[in-house]
Amino acid sequence: MDKLAIYQVDAFASELFRGNPAAVCPLQQWLSDDIMQAIAAENNLSETVFFVPEGEEFHIRWFTPEREVNLCGHATLAASHVLYEHLGYERASIKFHSRSGPLSVSRAGDMYQLNFPARPSERLASVDEVQKILGVKVQEIWKAEDMMVVLEDENAVRDFQPDHEKLKKIDARGVIVTAPGRNSDMVSRFFAPAVGVPEDPVTGSAHCILVPYWAERLGKSSLHAFQLSRRGGELFCELHGDRVHISGKAVTYLEGYITLG
Repeated sequence: MDKLAIYQVDAFASELFRGNPAAVCPLQQWLSDDIMQAIAAENNLSETVFFVPEGEEFHIRWFTPEREVNLCGHATLAASHVLYEHLGYERASIKFHSRSGPLSVSRAGDMYQLNFPARPSERLASVDEVQKILGVKVQEIWKAEDMMVVLEDENAVRDFQPDHEKLKKIDARGVIVTAPGRNSDMVSRFFAPAVGVPEDPVTGSAHCILVPYWAERLGKSSLHAFQLSRRGGELFCELHGDRVHISGKAVTYLEGYITLG
């Protein structure tokens, strides 16, 4: 029987049972897409990440329980944690090749820094249709692959109760709701029921949209962010031109094997 190593890592967390859990499967060569999708569905986490070596670099792919996605922050952080902590990687930074172009992750102490592309977004002229679907007062809406909905304050984000079936009708991978934070620069939550993730605990890729918006609105390039899911997550972000640096910690929850065949 073939055995495949698997790790489960709590990303954007400094202790277990916080942040966002991701499954990490290091490979020497790609499995079939069907097998990787089946593994992700079996894990039933918001993301399962696979990577294979390419010389001193890696190619990386991410799967929700229902489909492959173009970019995922917390699972990339989790993969980097496994490389550094469990697989003996020693270089100053890890370079990944992905559907979203080149990515890199560096480590300083127990903190990992993702170097991701900033995602340009377009402001929608009207909020009426989306406001009706969400059932909350909306200030602004910005659209990229995900839709970013700006609410009045932190309480509005925390108290938001979505209708997931209605969210599936929105033409976007997922919906971010965000507002100024009381003890941080910004807060957010992320919902992607269309790809099998009703609410994601901490979403690195969403900050590729959030950081450029809040950097301009607040007039600062370094931002402290909280994601207000039940598990909660803390992110330290910086805008560098067309790149976003997103930093956080990670903790290993599980090491094991998947039996294939």
